[in-house]
Amino acid sequence: MDIGRSFTFMFDDEKWIEKIAIGGLLFLTVAIPLVNIFTGLVIIGYTLRLLRNVAAGDPTPLPAWDDWGGDWMRGLMVVLAAIIYSIPIILISFFTSLMGAIAGQARNLEGLVGVCAAGLSCLSGLWGLAVAIVFPAAMIKYVDDGEFGSFFKFSEIFRFIGDNLSNYIVALLLIIVARIVGGLGVILCVIGVFFTMFWSTLVMGHLLGQVRAQAAPTVVSPPMGEPPASEI
Repeated sequence: MDIGRSFTFMFDDEKWIEKIAIGGLLFLTVAIPLVNIFTGLVIIGYTLRLLRNVAAGDPTPLPAWDDWGGDWMRGLMVVLAAIIYSIPIILISFFTSLMGAIAGQARNLEGLVGVCAAGLSCLSGLWGLAVAIVFPAAMIKYVDDGEFGSFFKFSEIFRFIGDNLSNYIVALLLIIVARIVGGLGVILCVIGVFFTMFWSTLVMGHLLGQVRAQAAPTVVSPPMGEPPASEI
């Protein structure tokens, strides 16, 4: 993997200022209710197009902002899949709240409820960690197939992770580093954090694209200019 390039590739694009400016402004609007329903999903879809371009070996993989509708649809698929992946956490949170209400009514059960709540919290944390590890590979699978069901082809997803374990782990760790660095943009008059966080998102897309490219350099992914009919 070319780690250094993942952090700097965007600056090789002749229109990098324009593209990052648009992405940063979209990140800025993610904090606005209702508006973020559109802008947040567009950013996710744009990142998937970047991932696909890197996997396909495009020397200048930073996409143009020319497929807003398609990006939004792909972003929606990712968010819906993430929600489904998070159902166990949602259920655990519900039961934890329910037990808290029961304990409030029956003081003699506070100790038992506390132990159960702690155990459920541990399970929730472990599930969240598992999702954080597996979901990036699921996104790669989705980019490959272009179908929503690809997020749940677990045997293929786990096999992909196992076959590319070292590169995959490196990519995940570097994504964390990029997020930390991106967060430092708050130093740039606060607003700068939105542009640096978009930069860190691009780094993530490039790293995952490299993992996919090295897994099968000759792969020909389905075009992502338009979402598949099954997604509409």
